Amino acid sequence: MVSFFVIFALFILYLINTLTDALCNQKEIPVEKQPKVFRTINILMTILLTSTYVKVLFT
Repeated sequence: MVSFFVIFALFILYLINTLTDALCNQKEIPVEKQPKVFRTINILMTILLTSTYVKVLFT
């Protein structure tokens, strides 16, 4: 189960990063601000995926 969730989480993070890149291009976010946008979204997604794993693990 752990290996499935890790693969799933990596796929989700890749997909979210692809969508974030498209958002940055569409909204013409300056290159200087893009790393902050990516970092924020990646941290929030990691928290969400970790909390989901803990919830599934203990229920």
